[in-house]
Amino acid sequence: MSTETLPRLTVIGTGYLGATHAICMAVQGYEVLGVDVDQRKIERLAAGEVPFFEPGLPELLTKALESGRLRFTTSFAEAGEFGDVHFICVGTPQMKDSHAADVSYVYGATGELARHLHRRVLVVGKSTVPVGTAADLADLIASTAPAGSEIELAWNPEFLREGFAVDDTMNPDRLVFGVASAWAEEQLRAAFAPMIAQGSPVVVTDRKTAELVKVAANSFLATKISYINAMAEVCEATGADVHDLADALAYDSRIGGKFLKPGLGFGGGCLPKDIRAFAHRAGELGVGQAVAFLREVDAINQRRRARTVDLVRDLVGGDLNGVRIAALGAAFKPNSDDIRDAPALDVASTLQRAGARVRVFDPAALDNARRVHPELEYGESALDAAYEADVVVLLTEWSEFREIAPEAMASVVAHRRIVDGRHALDPEIWRGAGWEYRALGRP
Repeated sequence: MSTETLPRLTVIGTGYLGATHAICMAVQGYEVLGVDVDQRKIERLAAGEVPFFEPGLPELLTKALESGRLRFTTSFAEAGEFGDVHFICVGTPQMKDSHAADVSYVYGATGELARHLHRRVLVVGKSTVPVGTAADLADLIASTAPAGSEIELAWNPEFLREGFAVDDTMNPDRLVFGVASAWAEEQLRAAFAPMIAQGSPVVVTDRKTAELVKVAANSFLATKISYINAMAEVCEATGADVHDLADALAYDSRIGGKFLKPGLGFGGGCLPKDIRAFAHRAGELGVGQAVAFLREVDAINQRRRARTVDLVRDLVGGDLNGVRIAALGAAFKPNSDDIRDAPALDVASTLQRAGARVRVFDPAALDNARRVHPELEYGESALDAAYEADVVVLLTEWSEFREIAPEAMASVVAHRRIVDGRHALDPEIWRGAGWEYRALGRP
């Protein structure tokens, strides 16, 4: 497909999902207009600054801007005039007083865009929403847009992994098109032509199924993580080794080793809120019992944080008051600066509230951590954070933490005690260097 026949794209919402999508699609050859109500965010992106940490994305933003194919605006009127396919990429955070997803931003952005749609175009939802939202949005567009029923709505869920978002956008392992007509499918195929040409499989379905795919996938992954962590609790009670157990299970091709890693559990802006919102929506639909297990999945995940604190407490004889702790990690996962529902910061702040003196270091998330947890101390490096520490706690498995030499760390700490919250270190190497090593589910 030549660039002359490619549809022009708008991306409504330039947060993590939207900015990544806009940048990558421009690099793929599309004319793209990024839209956001946050003037400061738009200015930063237009100046070539990615407002979050994602490997490879700053270089692509520079390339996209230099190509002239990517622009940013706060004007929905400009977006309505420009775009042939409009992607809705705004956030759906968990509501403050409920486990439900807050879809107000989705309705607000869609309604505002619709006011400026004067010709036949396709609006595509990418945000993670409760099933049934697309049908309501289609009605909103039909009643609001000047072009009325000429406008169609499709759903195209995103499957980005933080730290790998560029590859997941450029080389998706699948594309899901939830459509109500052959025309909508045709427009989506045109909007993802380079990915389809390189072999990314396409699943064409209805909008309700497409809405369910993301939450169903995240619920399965969360369940797998909590399953192996439930086994860790059994191992702790019996003296078995959950690391070896996970290795043995992973050889079964029906189970596999991905997401079967014991440790501190999951966090971030997707898995925790998505499983809670899914369970809440299922209850609204009268099928809450079908996904009741997700509440225990969530509970197991939360218990891992408390158990990590218990391991630290046990190492120092039961009293955390005045204990100096080095917390290695603040982001919910490596290669990200995202601290939303981060187990690392939850553990660090819990230790601090119990009387410990906690010093945190993270390669990317320190600025975000300081804003949310100003009560914690922060180091300039892993060794700086560990200076005169009584216990070192590894909470985010950054490669630079995994590669620390036990001897180097031993030269700065007060006591050689380490809690490996992510099963990222080799216990034999650390114990061989004189360290007292502990990890969840290991003897």
